Amino acid sequence: MPVDDIKPTRSGLLLVRRRMALAERIHRLLSMKLDGMMLELVKLTDQTALKRRELNEKYGRAREMVAVAAMMEGATGVLLAALSVETSPTYTTGHRNAFGVRLPELEPVMVKKTLDQRGYGILGTSSVIDDAADAYEDLLEAIIASAELEGGVKQLLDDIERTRRRVNALEFRIIPELTEARRFIENQRDEMERQEWTRLRRIKKIKAKRARKF
Repeated sequence: MPVDDIKPTRSGLLLVRRRMALAERIHRLLSMKLDGMMLELVKLTDQTALKRRELNEKYGRAREMVAVAAMMEGATGVLLAALSVETSPTYTTGHRNAFGVRLPELEPVMVKKTLDQRGYGILGTSSVIDDAADAYEDLLEAIIASAELEGGVKQLLDDIERTRRRVNALEFRIIPELTEARRFIENQRDEMERQEWTRLRRIKKIKAKRARKF
């Protein structure tokens, strides 16, 4: 029921008061949630920045190691070693709950491999191929970890914006409207009570005059 449709009666006043209590409770809870999400965002942002620096370092090392491997084994040798891997790296998806927000969790699957799982054999290649493979596996793990954190930051930013809009709507529109409606109804009821008291007093005087005549 819109605020404008509430009648200045006792039941209308009780309805407005219940709505105000509910709106203030929701506003308080959403404000607490917003504060918690902001703290979580700061923590995730710091972790994301750190992980991005690690990612850049591991990317540089992976490029360096593959360049060494190409120099020692030739580009064809590196390509054959890469093509011999039968199981492609991937990840599984999940989520964790932080202040009611579903943050992504990514778990690497078959990213770090043993020498047997790489498929190229240890007799036909040198250790530089292993070093290059290790470096790129570390890089893939860093990419997955970075994607998880950046996805969490994006999700938090979206939920923070939605929650802030709801908090602002409650604080600057709904609660002030309910406060004004309560004040209007209370003033109307006070005026009605004054009019009723004046009417009863007039009736009492009229009855008193009639009683004196008889």
